[in-house]
Amino acid sequence: MSQQETFPMTKEGQEKLKAELENLKVNKRPKVVERIRIARSYGDLSENYEYESAKNEQSMLENKISTIDHMLQHVEIINPNKTSTDEVSLGKRVTFKELPDEDPETYQIVGAAEADPMNEKISNESPIAQSLIGHKTGEQVDVPIPDGSMKVQIIAVD
Repeated sequence: MSQQETFPMTKEGQEKLKAELENLKVNKRPKVVERIRIARSYGDLSENYEYESAKNEQSMLENKISTIDHMLQHVEIINPNKTSTDEVSLGKRVTFKELPDEDPETYQIVGAAEADPMNEKISNESPIAQSLIGHKTGEQVDVPIPDGSMKVQIIAVD
């Protein structure tokens, strides 16, 4: 028996995906169906760009719905309390600085499905998160980068 793929995410991330799925099903799907209906009324479908465009949009929409639905069926809610309070783990916010003297940066480590670096959420699959997970406040960690590695120090874990 093969192990089922899971999608780690916060409760907030799960709720956000549920809302997105609802929006796709309730709002976007009916609009695409209506576009297809209107495009069909134009006649010959073999040279009907509007129909082809609407069908392509429908296909992408249904794929997205299917993907989100699959993720929600196999979600694994992150419990950051499974590790000690000062240990970096999935779900926790970590503040670190590149040595010797860069400014501190703070990120929450989340599952890949809800990663959003612009909003301070990095994927647990990213090189920086993989390097930091399991380490504690005060430790120095080598993080692989394309041209070698960088040394960072963990300042705080929340």
